[in-house]
Amino acid sequence: MATYLIGYDLNKKGKDYDGLIAKIKEISNGYWHHLDSTWLIGHAGGAKVIRDALRPFLDNDDELLVVLLAKGDAAWYGFNDSGSEWLKNNL
Repeated sequence: MATYLIGYDLNKKGKDYDGLIAKIKEISNGYWHHLDSTWLIGHAGGAKVIRDALRPFLDNDDELLVVLLAKGDAAWYGFNDSGSEWLKNNL
């Protein structure tokens, strides 16, 4: 199972993006969400599959980035124990 980074800027003030969040959770095989607009998810498909699954929940002026993360080189600071443990186990 690969780990992907999802980052986004949602540019429409007041819009309900609950569907986007629900879809991220639905398609992930485990996720980490300790930063406002950043998710790390386990997923068996590719970046384009993830992008295409999330695209219906975005407006034309929103921005989305999906990146496959390489294993082994990561560093972080300030996350709680469960957040740090997830990172250790998945990166």
